[in-house]
Amino acid sequence: MVHLKHFGVYGICIREGKLLCVRKNRGPYTGRYDLPGGSQDSGESLLDTLKREMLEETGFQVLSVVNNRIFDTFVQPEGEENVTHHIFAVYDVELDNSSAIAITETIDGGDVNDSVGIAWVTLSDLTESNASPLILKILAPNLEASHYPNWHILR
Repeated sequence: MVHLKHFGVYGICIREGKLLCVRKNRGPYTGRYDLPGGSQDSGESLLDTLKREMLEETGFQVLSVVNNRIFDTFVQPEGEENVTHHIFAVYDVELDNSSAIAITETIDGGDVNDSVGIAWVTLSDLTESNASPLILKILAPNLEASHYPNWHILR
């Protein structure tokens, strides 16, 4: 069994009981709702990563950021040997609705955008069958790492 480590920075925006989610188009969370965010670029601060990722994945600029916290989860896709230890910093964000830009299939440098679009999803509609472990942790926060052996990737 190989243990991989991934660190990312993510934004939480809740309005009228709905969470701003992205639909993932690759990786272990493919086809699921996920928090907008992702990996740091070299030399980038956590807040700079958050602002860049929010813009790339949702099309919105961040107006304000509060309440940072950190969680982790272990995810092993079914039938695979690799287990990913996903460590994630999350921030509550307020977004600038007037700044929305179109989400592109590729981002700077030609990388494929992880997001295929956004959705405002009612909190009670987010479950293990349609949401990423990051969202599941936000819905039931605790300091213990979550474990997801035999994680089903949606296609």
